[in-house]
Amino acid sequence: VTDGLTDWTVKPVRRAEPAFKRYRGYPATLCASVNDEVVHGIPSAARALKAGDIISLDMGVKIGGFYGDSAVTVAVGDVPDRTRELLAVTAESLDRAIRQVRVGGRLSAVSHAVQTWVESHGFSIVREFVGHGIGERLHEDPQIPNYGPPGRGPVLQEGMTLAIEPMITAGGPDVYVHDDDWSISSVDSSLAAHFEQTVALTPDGPRVLGVTGPSRCNVLISGGTGSGKTTLLNCMTAFIDPAERVTTCEDAAELQLKQPHVVRLATRPPNLEG
Repeated sequence: VTDGLTDWTVKPVRRAEPAFKRYRGYPATLCASVNDEVVHGIPSAARALKAGDIISLDMGVKIGGFYGDSAVTVAVGDVPDRTRELLAVTAESLDRAIRQVRVGGRLSAVSHAVQTWVESHGFSIVREFVGHGIGERLHEDPQIPNYGPPGRGPVLQEGMTLAIEPMITAGGPDVYVHDDDWSISSVDSSLAAHFEQTVALTPDGPRVLGVTGPSRCNVLISGGTGSGKTTLLNCMTAFIDPAERVTTCEDAAELQLKQPHVVRLATRPPNLEG
């Protein structure tokens, strides 16, 4: 994602079809929500991105009769420290939620993991929109709020597939619907971040089914250029100086908060080849 981008190209995948196109009348293949738009933004060639923007890309696909759903929010060029923190905290909240997906656990543990992490950093949970079950239909039970106390809700069972998706704002939690009947923005115009993964519950724990990876993205341990050794940490997209000795998602999140000058969030999915 670069400044000046005005159009979207989606490469066809054999035997796959876009999940969102014409779903309940939605007019586009993916959702592209810019800055204060939380979800369901409609891509438009009339709106060019500029340096300092952030954009959430929400993507869904149907293949072999089953649906997958994922989202990632990225920065366009350099952004302020607090904006980088919003992206990092939201991505880490998803990672923490996924770690609560275990056989015999309660669904609200997933919700609680998001809320406690996000609110401890001064950000707000959007409560009008939630995650969901997913499978032969794009939206299935159960609904998955991003807030609530632990120890409640359905018991998680092997074979369940969940679309977990924190939707977070830098200001207040209230949102409104635009005149296009789709785009959702924060009432106070504060920036919003949205990360999502489709997660299957297996006997060995959660299995992330996303093909393109980065809702919890990847940390690149590099000199800040995107080259060099790649370490897959499954938490966020960032370039981190190897001298920082980051080895876990928690390390990366803590470093991003305490020393943002040594962490640069990537503006595009990393190349994991080599």
